[in-house]
Amino acid sequence: MKTEDFPMLKQDIIYLDNGATTLKPQVVIDKMTEYYEKYSANAHRGDYDISYKVDMEFENARDLVVNFINVREKEEVVFTSGATESLNMIATGFFANLLEPGDEILITTTEHASNVMPWFRLVNDCGCVLKFIPLDDNLHVTIDNVKKSITPRTKLIALAQITNVIGDVRPIKEICKLAHENDIFVVVDGAQSVPHMKVDVQDLDVDFLAFSGHKMLGPTGIGILYGKKELLESLEPINLGGGMNESFDSPSEMYLKELPTRLEAGTPNIAGAIGLGAAIEYINKIGLDKIHEREVHLREYLIDKLVRIPHIDIINLEADSGIVAFNVDGIFSQDVAYYLNKYNICVRAGNHCAKLVKNATGVTNSLRVSLYFYNTEREIDELVELLGDKDKIIREMI
Repeated sequence: MKTEDFPMLKQDIIYLDNGATTLKPQVVIDKMTEYYEKYSANAHRGDYDISYKVDMEFENARDLVVNFINVREKEEVVFTSGATESLNMIATGFFANLLEPGDEILITTTEHASNVMPWFRLVNDCGCVLKFIPLDDNLHVTIDNVKKSITPRTKLIALAQITNVIGDVRPIKEICKLAHENDIFVVVDGAQSVPHMKVDVQDLDVDFLAFSGHKMLGPTGIGILYGKKELLESLEPINLGGGMNESFDSPSEMYLKELPTRLEAGTPNIAGAIGLGAAIEYINKIGLDKIHEREVHLREYLIDKLVRIPHIDIINLEADSGIVAFNVDGIFSQDVAYYLNKYNICVRAGNHCAKLVKNATGVTNSLRVSLYFYNTEREIDELVELLGDKDKIIREMI
């Protein structure tokens, strides 16, 4: 866990917005630069040495993903631009062809926009019904509340494994077991979980999983769609074009390649995939258990200090992740973020792309600190010291 591995940390900043995107270690930057400098050809297109090198590196990245989340078959890993595209592909390419009027989708009010809006569109397009699983007093999902929400018309449960504002870790394995006993599909948004804890898709028995590279030390513009092979076989490609077809001679004669290629039309984000592979190797060297343990420790350290400040309102006091959402009494969250920025502290302010959270919390905007393993107690001390003086915050806002 060397902070010197991250070029961004050589600047005078305290970066506490890891839920939005993480910093990139030098090995990821170097691996992507190597592609651009030494073998910058297309993937699965050429019959020459450097093209073969690209193919090897690109597919090695897929193999790294396979092992990272314990996928059964390599064909079940599809490269996308990120969790958002993955979730939209699942909604539009699979469930739009499956759901009928009156069928029910279960989500919560604490989901990210990417796990809300695609289902909104399905409701509008096919007449299915969106329902919200009630949350407990800590704004967490419980298996009992999931059970109470299921009806004979429930066909899909779509949940983040860890939410990006409340930071609660959902009991996905138990939810999958319950769902499958009732012939219900489970889609998991893993954007905030895969970078922070061990996710085993076979053990969880999820039907689909989506996550992004840039939230796990990798580059932007690359992500993963995991799906059980038998389900991906039925997922209609959203994009048609080069690379994913066997042949096309007429509208009635279009033949597609096998998985996963049939879902990866066009030139992929080759550098992004290779960079994601390097990020996974870096994470593996540290160990996800150590990463999760470090984040939980840092969160407890931060919470212990924040609860002593009378003008701080913590929204998610209980959570087993590195996410802390709070407000300063009487001060708009983005004004506080602007104040912290004067001291080179980077936090998130606003609704965090989770605009339904206000329905659960009664709070429209908040500050969010999202921690990762390279953060330190010293950084937390500096943050807390600045937040502790409310008069100074007000004075410097003027």
